[in-house]
Amino acid sequence: MNLSLIPQIKHTDSNNFFLLSGPCAIEGEDMAMRIAEHIITTTDELKIPYVFKGSFKKANRSRLDSFTGIGDEKALKILRKVSETFKVPTVTDIHTEQDAVMAAEYVDVLQIPAFLARQTDLVVAAAETGKTVNIKKGQFMSPESMKHAVNKVTETGNQQAMITDRGTMFGYQDMIVDFRGVPTMKQYAPVVLDVTHSLQQPNQTSGVTGGRPALIGTMARAGVAAGVDGLFIETHFDCANAKSDGANMLDLGLMKKLLTDLVALRAVVNEF
Repeated sequence: MNLSLIPQIKHTDSNNFFLLSGPCAIEGEDMAMRIAEHIITTTDELKIPYVFKGSFKKANRSRLDSFTGIGDEKALKILRKVSETFKVPTVTDIHTEQDAVMAAEYVDVLQIPAFLARQTDLVVAAAETGKTVNIKKGQFMSPESMKHAVNKVTETGNQQAMITDRGTMFGYQDMIVDFRGVPTMKQYAPVVLDVTHSLQQPNQTSGVTGGRPALIGTMARAGVAAGVDGLFIETHFDCANAKSDGANMLDLGLMKKLLTDLVALRAVVNEF
């Protein structure tokens, strides 16, 4: 695994997976700092390279009255403060070419949402910032098709690209992860498994996305066994009252036990 992909990441001597983790959306400074500190305490102990995740705004919402953010600049400044305080890189979603330019001033990794993975102008704009670009595999795309998404980054002159698999649509209200795609996509770029979003149950009649958080451990272990380079796990200390994606996030209090188990599993996998 090439950790130079994210130049600001804490390098360790371990051969662990790296972790992208944090709340779905930045709801405020106190919550972001609390979540970051909790995760960093564990990742430092377990020698897991870590990137703090938080969306500065949520553009893809089912309902008009859904939470979208606390204000772009306010949220981006919080992401910068997390990075400066804890000396870790940060990642956030972008949705437009203008977002790419703005967010690049504050974060280290620009993430292309799955629904936008084929938007050439957006991917190229992200690549042109010189930041690491994390492209989520579209729920409608094959693993093989992600080669072209990565090429849009590298052919722009930016070699810092990675792919995150968040599952494939299975009917109208469920997601399935096909782990056969992991070795395929690793031919193109480092591969991350989005553990929590792959357990979403979208398109509910209520207009609020559901999820199956009880399977987070199962999905994460499967990803490590399949050889992913990184894991993406959204978390919150109060999932029931989180303003976005609370139904499929990991309770923050469960993070240490899960990561401890996953590091032990990774050590076994590395022997093969």
